[in-house]
Amino acid sequence: MTAYYAQDIHGPFETFDLGDFDLESGDKIRGLKLAYATFGELAPDKSNAILFPTWYSGTTNILESAYLGEGRALDASKYFIILVNQIGNGLSTSPSNTPAPFNAARFPKISIADDVRAQRRLIAEKFGLEKLALVLGGSMGAQMTFEWAVRFPEAVERAAPIAGTARGTAHNRLLVSTFIEAIESDPAFDGGWYADGAAHRGLRRHARLFAAAGFTPDLYNRAAWRSLGFTSSEDFLTGFVEAHFLPQDPNNLILLATKWRENDAARRFGGDIVAALASIKAKTFVIAIEEDGFFPLKDLAAEQKLIPGSELRRVSSIWGHLALFGLDPGYNRAIDTHLRELLAA
Repeated sequence: MTAYYAQDIHGPFETFDLGDFDLESGDKIRGLKLAYATFGELAPDKSNAILFPTWYSGTTNILESAYLGEGRALDASKYFIILVNQIGNGLSTSPSNTPAPFNAARFPKISIADDVRAQRRLIAEKFGLEKLALVLGGSMGAQMTFEWAVRFPEAVERAAPIAGTARGTAHNRLLVSTFIEAIESDPAFDGGWYADGAAHRGLRRHARLFAAAGFTPDLYNRAAWRSLGFTSSEDFLTGFVEAHFLPQDPNNLILLATKWRENDAARRFGGDIVAALASIKAKTFVIAIEEDGFFPLKDLAAEQKLIPGSELRRVSSIWGHLALFGLDPGYNRAIDTHLRELLAA
């Protein structure tokens, strides 16, 4: 399992040691390390910095291949782009890389807010940044984007949450619970965590649930997976979806999914989501995937209306929520169009 998270697969990345880090739960992580990668040069006035945190099961290497490039909106010749791995994803401090006795069952509870607080220290202490030209992210990265804009409004000039909400809906929490339950259904699961990282049956069930909800019915009905070279739905599920999840540590995925399920950017406002989103000062484009089964358009639109001066931007993809992985050239072009416009604002 550990080999999956190595530099030769998900690098190059560096790590920043934050020392003992107090969590919102009252617990702490001893020796918290954030793994990150940077692209481009920071302008002398530090005005061109962009922060892009990872999503569920994703890494900075995946973000780089899907969103960065010459001539794209996130062009390292123009911007200083910081890609950061969230806590628990296997590259930053996670159950899979934390020595006993604090790994697995004893790993503390983490929140999206903890990630954002840690990221704030990374940009300030490592790069001397007090303000970011743009914070963006997809899915769980969108959750972090909202948390950034609510928690540190003076630090975020522009925000682009993509295919994610500031607070989980009842439907979304139920959906994520099924992912957790699928992983935990493996016979190797005992007492709350997998002791040895072996969970192939649970991870396979999880992968197929994820694929059923994350892609659109049309993707399967029209055999759109053929564009990636697969020969059948089963070939696609095995060679793409399962190939992505089976090498990963189940303890990491459970931790990430729990953060996803329990996210709420309104906690600092006593649970008042209206007040929380009204506090955002960033120029914000809420970007929704019209066919998204994880974070439906209506849910994003309802939150967008609460953000002063914000805009709802829509993209369409037969790949549904998992268009985030950069699989659809049309999605990629649309995202670049919206991000270019936001960066020019």
